[in-house]
Amino acid sequence: MILVVTEQRDGTLNRASWEAIVAAQGLAGHGGALAAVVLGASVDEAAQELAAAGIGEVIVVSDPALALYTPDAYIAALSQVIASTAPDIVALAHTYQTRDFAPALATRLGAPLVTDVTGTTGVGGDATYTRPMFQGKLAAEVRPVGEGLRVVTFQIGAYRADQLQKGTSPSAVTSAAVTIDRSAIRQEPEAPFQESKQAVDLSQASKIVAVGRGIKSAEHLPIAQALADAMGAELAASRPICDNGWLPMARQIGSSGQTVAPKLYVALGISGAIQHLVGMKGSRTIVAINKDADAPIFEVADFGVVGDLFEIVPAIISELEKA
Repeated sequence: MILVVTEQRDGTLNRASWEAIVAAQGLAGHGGALAAVVLGASVDEAAQELAAAGIGEVIVVSDPALALYTPDAYIAALSQVIASTAPDIVALAHTYQTRDFAPALATRLGAPLVTDVTGTTGVGGDATYTRPMFQGKLAAEVRPVGEGLRVVTFQIGAYRADQLQKGTSPSAVTSAAVTIDRSAIRQEPEAPFQESKQAVDLSQASKIVAVGRGIKSAEHLPIAQALADAMGAELAASRPICDNGWLPMARQIGSSGQTVAPKLYVALGISGAIQHLVGMKGSRTIVAINKDADAPIFEVADFGVVGDLFEIVPAIISELEKA
């Protein structure tokens, strides 16, 4: 059995959790058992959303100590759920929260940890995992040594949530009784950090307009913002733009920024360095506009326009405004 640890905030599931479930379904194989666990203080809404998909048993872990995330509380709760359900694999989305507690959870369980997985071969305990190395320049194939439990995290965008295999009937929802020693929680939980009121979680955006060096200067950013506004998209950037301070670091996409998987990704003046591609290659549809016909971005783009973005973007905005 594969146990998927989902992530929620204020009762809303992180989209990456659905991607992890899709990955787990492939890993389970035809007829393989799957269960999902959701933690928090009030998670009925998230549990019912999972149950409605009919993916397998939904396990609810509700405790006041889980109202705000702390690694100690999560590890204490999950280790008890895992001991009682005895899964072969624990699967999670490779979010910032997962990165924080998954290594300690694996250590507590005495299980190998495979992180940032982008693909699998085989099923169950015999599976081999593909994960990037050296900022995506190489892909390693990893198979844990020995038998027993494995903890695996899946890269955001590597799997598509719309490929979820839904069941024909709602799943059963059960409540797991756990004991959390509050005196053993070493962290003082606080409300989730946000850089500013304008900060955005780009991993949840369905449309993104991203700019690169081709925008030339900060004074030209309003052109990209206008396109984003016309599309109902979020504005993002490659690292050089954020390094120059033209956009906040929260808007950076790439190996040292956010990993995204929107339905539509429009790249303006982005050459397509591997560090950037690592962060956006999971996008469903990629549109690239660049003067350089040999730019690497065209190798991953579904649609490419070779030309001056300062001529092409205003024309696109004009057509969108007519629609």
